Amino acid sequence: MLVRTFVPAHITAFFVPKFHDDPLKAGSLGAGVNLDKGVNVFASIETGTLERHVHISFNGEPVGRERAVISYSVADEIVPDDFTGEVEIWQYFDFPNGYGFGNSAGGALGTALALGYAFGGTWLKAAQVAHKYEVLNRGGLGDVVGQLAGGIEVRVRAGGPGVGVVDNLFFEDYQVLVVPLGKLSTREVLDGDVVKAIEREGRGALEKLLGEPKPERMMALAREFAEKTGLLNGELLELARELDRAISIPSSMIMLGRGLFALLRKDEVENARNLLSDLNLPYDVTGIHEGRPTVGRWVG
Repeated sequence: MLVRTFVPAHITAFFVPKFHDDPLKAGSLGAGVNLDKGVNVFASIETGTLERHVHISFNGEPVGRERAVISYSVADEIVPDDFTGEVEIWQYFDFPNGYGFGNSAGGALGTALALGYAFGGTWLKAAQVAHKYEVLNRGGLGDVVGQLAGGIEVRVRAGGPGVGVVDNLFFEDYQVLVVPLGKLSTREVLDGDVVKAIEREGRGALEKLLGEPKPERMMALAREFAEKTGLLNGELLELARELDRAISIPSSMIMLGRGLFALLRKDEVENARNLLSDLNLPYDVTGIHEGRPTVGRWVG
């Protein structure tokens, strides 16, 4: 059997981390946007061997457990202990790992959904397994529930699938501009002194967004959050200011990655492309993914 899943890339606009000993009660408050590009996961399940084997690849390259501990942990829990056969999982990422696009969660959730489909299970159970290992391995706190919700999401109660509460904003036909420039370690940020500022500014941003739940307001609050926490600074801040002159809605920082994102109206796409091309910077423009991830038997 060959199963394919697609999980949208997820950009966090602002957040408040919520830690808990129970992984399903850990998570984050905040808001974010899901993209039409993301992570495609293919899972091949073949019986007939004497032992149970699981293999994972990133963009066609086999990876060991030290590089894919979250996805291997997901597979170990979902593949039955008495299964004898080969399970091969291929994860293909549209964006680079570590740049703030939720690749870790996307790979974990895509793996969980594909294996749940193949071996029997439910969406909720699969998503809870993915969230659990994301939290336990410090991959992220809110990406899995955000990716499940799709669209422009607002996490109004922290926790994993079935525990946290996620709402969605209505939105027009925006395109999403992303400018991925480098990595930023989630683990290092959440272990640092900036957490208190993140908690303070994130709570304020969420309260204001719920009072005026519009995508334009989310972007303005995201920018305020990024600057007030000190996460957006230096050359990246200067680039954001330059980009703002070409668009109507403020750009902001990808949380957590060294990069920017913005919501573009159709008539702004060309100006943004020209600016970034002139600056010789990497960028992409994609749509917003509505609805939950997709999963099904793959024929083709």
